[in-house]
Amino acid sequence: MRSQPGRLGIERQHHLQGSAIDRDRPLQFRLDGRIVSGFAGDTVLSAALASGIDAAGRRDGVALALSARHAPAITFAALAGDHQRALPMERTLATNGADYLTTAQKVGGNLVARLLRRGGRSLDIDLDRSDALARPWLGTPAAAGPEADLVVVGGGVAGLSAALAGARRGLRVVLAEATPLLGGKARLFGTQDGEETPDAAIARLTAAVAKTDAITVLTSAEAFALRPGVVRLHQVEMPDGTPTGRVIDIHAPHIVLATGALERLPLFPGNRLPGVIGALDAFELAQLYGLWPGSSALVATGSSPAYRLAMLLTDAGITVPRIIDSRPHPQSRFIEFSKAYGITLAAGTIVASATPARRGNGVVAMPKLSMEGFSRTEPALPVDRLVVCGGWQPDLTLWHMAGGESAWNAGGMRLEGRGGPEGTVLAGSAAGWVSRSACLASGGDAVDVLLGRHRRLVEDRLIDPIYETPDAPASVGDEPDEAAQPVFLDGGWRHIQRPRRVVSRWPAWLPFAPKPPGWSLADTPQPLDIADIAAGVQLGAIPATSAGIVAQERVAMVVIESDQPDETAHPAGPLPLPPPWLAARYAGATLWLAVPDDARTLDAGALIHTNADETDPLKAIGVIVRIVNGTAVALVDGSAGQSASVREPGRAVGIRLVEPYRA
Repeated sequence: MRSQPGRLGIERQHHLQGSAIDRDRPLQFRLDGRIVSGFAGDTVLSAALASGIDAAGRRDGVALALSARHAPAITFAALAGDHQRALPMERTLATNGADYLTTAQKVGGNLVARLLRRGGRSLDIDLDRSDALARPWLGTPAAAGPEADLVVVGGGVAGLSAALAGARRGLRVVLAEATPLLGGKARLFGTQDGEETPDAAIARLTAAVAKTDAITVLTSAEAFALRPGVVRLHQVEMPDGTPTGRVIDIHAPHIVLATGALERLPLFPGNRLPGVIGALDAFELAQLYGLWPGSSALVATGSSPAYRLAMLLTDAGITVPRIIDSRPHPQSRFIEFSKAYGITLAAGTIVASATPARRGNGVVAMPKLSMEGFSRTEPALPVDRLVVCGGWQPDLTLWHMAGGESAWNAGGMRLEGRGGPEGTVLAGSAAGWVSRSACLASGGDAVDVLLGRHRRLVEDRLIDPIYETPDAPASVGDEPDEAAQPVFLDGGWRHIQRPRRVVSRWPAWLPFAPKPPGWSLADTPQPLDIADIAAGVQLGAIPATSAGIVAQERVAMVVIESDQPDETAHPAGPLPLPPPWLAARYAGATLWLAVPDDARTLDAGALIHTNADETDPLKAIGVIVRIVNGTAVALVDGSAGQSASVREPGRAVGIRLVEPYRA
């Protein structure tokens, strides 16, 4: 498969042959002028990865990996000027003969560059632009969606369980899943004694959902905004075999958020190079689409399920020379099985840094002993792929949009949901449950909570820590200096970096020697994602006691204003402005509609300064608090003039405060 160098072969039997694709039905399409090969069932993203395209573009001169959480929007070439009809690469099924263009600004993106861009591994997106990976549909007006009494966001085992429980209680249910297939992420985590296998559980649940007329299933449907009583989502449909996007609002008095958990990114220089990938993303791409570039992989983890991936890779013919585990004395059934495979374990070891291979598309990982009392760098390991796992952070993005609270769990090193608005509850991994049995039970329990029924018992039946070592916090490698690759706090499109060391030519003891500036992630100008905040707490850049408040304030959101003339049907109205946690932050603050000087969409959470030259976050005069029907609402102090500046990654954007905001 020379045209698909990233696809695993099927010469031998293994579990990573690609359950979502039909290898007997090949297809081809164009992406920015280059020909991409794939199979029926591929998404545009999976086909691009199979064809050897694994870099999204460059930021500050450094190539960054292309992934499901870091991919541009696309559009048909015939609709190149209509970005409102853009589609997400990761949720759009590939169609034979299509001609797609990425909507993002290219580096040197002229006609000649496009004609020459027939090969190579990068989409050449200019990631230095703050809107490089913008999703145009976020500002599209919503149409009415199907009627429902209960909306379940997330089609994993918890979401499937919640949907079935709601149908049994006589509710009309809409089940929205962001990916093209139901089932979620349970398959990576294996089976405990007495449990059915993940495949059997998913098959049983999906079959039951398909037979239930009361449940409407929406796949490739990503929920991106929420207020109590309303969920807004973007869905990719396939009418007549052609992918088409639509934005819809689903009104329902009951909402279950089964949004799962995000895999944390270990913190080391080079942690987002092409060739570096999270264990969960790697498993899903291999299991669903048969994707794996190269023939060797190093696994670096602080969580036991990554061992299962290593064994599956070995079955598929991939060489795994070593598993490095940040835990000093890890115990797990997966570890014992991997030893039987002959895979070497290096305990108490982390990745200190990674660099691109001098030849080919691989990476060179630099392991380092991290056990107490030791700090020794090991010999470099060149591999085709570096698989990393830094543990799990419940995805609370929509929860915070709805007004839900969260608090830092020091034992689990993660933010966990706390009190939330009436009519909205968490389930599964999003609620902090770990075992599959607990996730299944939590789906039904969430519906019982919404309906005021007697709650069922939900408990994590975990293996004794003697036999199954708990997950370690995300590992922290070398602190970056001026010559090092950047360290990113998360794998999404925010590009928040750990600051580099400031090296002075003067001895630190001299009174005039410059001191390194203090760094608080809570005061960075751009919005933050949940995993950014978790990393900030771990690095000491956000106080653990403030993490929940920072998450509410800084997680970017699109807000749905009330469009019901009579709110009796949906009594939960729009969220208050300003949010209560911002009410006293800026002196004499009032709400204004803010319009950027150029055509763009502002992000909620971006700080406002008096002018473009001011960058000190402590001197901010306000913050963008909402995006209402495509227009930014700013909270600014009483001394603000009619013009100001919003600080976004890499640039300042001029804005005008055009009129006071009135709900």
